[in-house]
Amino acid sequence: MADTPATGAERERSLGQSIKPYLEKESLASFFLGVSSGFPFALLAATLTTRLSQDGIDKSTITAFTLAFLVYNLKFLWAWVVDGVKIPVLTRLLGQRVSWMLVIGVLVMAAVVNLALADPTADIVWTATSAVILGVAGATFDIIIDAYRIETLKPYQLGTGSGMSQYGWRIGAAAAGALALVVAARYGWEAGYMACAVFALPAMLTALIMGEPARRQVVAEKRSMGEMWQSITGPFAEFFRRHGAWLVLLFILVHKIGDTLANLTFRLLFDDLGYTNDEIAIYDIGVGFWALIIGVFIGGIIYAKLGLKRSVLIALILMAISNLSFAALAAVGKSNIGMAAAIGFENFASGYGGVVVVAYFSALCDLRFTAAQYALISAGASIVGRVLTGTTAGSLIESFGYVSFYLLTTVLALPGIVLFWWMMRTGLVDAAMGTAGEVGEGDARTDPPV
Repeated sequence: MADTPATGAERERSLGQSIKPYLEKESLASFFLGVSSGFPFALLAATLTTRLSQDGIDKSTITAFTLAFLVYNLKFLWAWVVDGVKIPVLTRLLGQRVSWMLVIGVLVMAAVVNLALADPTADIVWTATSAVILGVAGATFDIIIDAYRIETLKPYQLGTGSGMSQYGWRIGAAAAGALALVVAARYGWEAGYMACAVFALPAMLTALIMGEPARRQVVAEKRSMGEMWQSITGPFAEFFRRHGAWLVLLFILVHKIGDTLANLTFRLLFDDLGYTNDEIAIYDIGVGFWALIIGVFIGGIIYAKLGLKRSVLIALILMAISNLSFAALAAVGKSNIGMAAAIGFENFASGYGGVVVVAYFSALCDLRFTAAQYALISAGASIVGRVLTGTTAGSLIESFGYVSFYLLTTVLALPGIVLFWWMMRTGLVDAAMGTAGEVGEGDARTDPPV
């Protein structure tokens, strides 16, 4: 039966309402923050893996380099500094969040240049040290970027804001990765890395334009040793006082083991299958980018329609299945269509999951301790997978082959799915929410159902 004019108008308004949140200034700010957040990770992950592989470094050493990512998982140890310490002069002129964004952005650019100048064939130890230095700088950049994003977004914008952040993250990671590959093929890896340092600028400029976040809740300055200790332990004590907090933390730790373990080995698979740098740039980055764009957009819609809990459960299932596609690619061998399909599905699942899972993790934060609590949550989300990648992934691949390895990563994703389903059934997902997910007087719209 044909639609009536009223029905057509309603659908047009519904589409407009779905798109409008993506165009709000807070969501656009999240996009540019994501661009700068993604590029240090890309330079440490896929790009460094390709560089080391092409320099003839063995697989066990290459996968051990993923231990440089552990600094991202330790960032909660110093995140309280970003919440509580004021940078002289700059804080008074620009505000605490903005001043931290500018200072750490400059340090990230310096760390990228330092890694560019390291030569893996001449001094692998200094190359590893340089990777850790960039990891520390990038992790600290993430601390301030995540806190700024959460405090800038209103509760109803957490889904779309997370989606825009994922768009930015992937674009920043993909653009930096592609730029590094293309420039390195023509002018060497030093030039390739240095060219990517400019990706720190979007977050720095966004902070300058937007100013201090409107929802930021300032904690009183700590002067005595006791007050300083309270500023360190307070964010964690508040989180663990919530009902079901320990189970929520367990979910955070285990939900992404399989996905992290698989993702940090994709470039090894592509190199062993014989793909060139240009083919990797086209299929891994090109096809993956558009698949991610679709996944993020659909994630925002599903989040609005189904609510937080059901959309997160779907994301966990999709991310588990995506690992199977790489087992199939490894079994088939070099195939451009196979690579495009595997990368496409994985990026679609990651894009969709990035929206809803990041929105959930953002809602867990107390606005008094945004930097420290989100650092704890985001660090815990991948620490187990990164430790396993750095200590066992290369040996597992050499011993059992890629097909069995990716099948194992699929099995490792199952505990997270089961645990979240149980948390939904028992009400623990709702019980452990933080104030970042609560609607205040200045937040005009309501959240989607959870």
